[in-house]
Amino acid sequence: MLTEPRAGRLAAWGNALIAGMVSPDDAAVAIVGDDAVHRVEGLPGEAGPVGLTLALGRLRALGARGLRVALPAPGHPLGLSGPPEFNARALEAEEAVICHGAALGLVPEVYEAGPEGDVHVEVVWHCLAVREAPPADVPSLGEAERELAEALRDATEVLTRLDVAGSGPVAEAALAAYRARAERGREVLAPGYPSRAVRVLEMAQRVGMLISLAYENGHGGAVSAAEMAARGEALRPVERTARRAQVAAYNSIVEERERGVR
Repeated sequence: MLTEPRAGRLAAWGNALIAGMVSPDDAAVAIVGDDAVHRVEGLPGEAGPVGLTLALGRLRALGARGLRVALPAPGHPLGLSGPPEFNARALEAEEAVICHGAALGLVPEVYEAGPEGDVHVEVVWHCLAVREAPPADVPSLGEAERELAEALRDATEVLTRLDVAGSGPVAEAALAAYRARAERGREVLAPGYPSRAVRVLEMAQRVGMLISLAYENGHGGAVSAAEMAARGEALRPVERTARRAQVAAYNSIVEERERGVR
């Protein structure tokens, strides 16, 4: 299932801060979310890890005019621009943030400690050099919205064809979770984002929920290994479309600034 990536929170609220729409402290609180603490390591001019508030201010001073999200997967360097060393770290983490206007990127490393039910989560963002180039395979919001509408139809068709259960307690719980996330969507993107970006992100989450139902809600009608493989093959491009749309939504405010929309 598509979840809210930490890179998405950092980029969304970092962009709101850069635009002057939220205070540094409010941005830091929103980025940390349910985690215990976030720190940034390797920031130019700093000998050790620093807090988010200082780090975001330093990135602005270094020339960052916006923050983009990358959500790469094996064979799909979505949102990345190099060099290979940074791409490899981002692929391992499955997410990263790229500074627009400064040749720097941030990759999270997550540490968990504590007993089950009371896990303490700390995040260290590693600041590394990146190549200043267009991000890989990121669509415009308009393209993402059109592709998602088709992906939603495809996902529904696949679920129906493969007889994946669409009702019952598991499905109802997944739908309830999606509705809760959709209600939070406007907060996830932070102040200043266009309404179309909110709509695209919500639709991407809905597609992700359907994909999750296909994979988690039993085997459905795919009782053989071949049928299960066919289901994965059919859903893989749908999941890729949803991830591309997710990145387009988070990056939309930077793209609008580049085009001089705002």
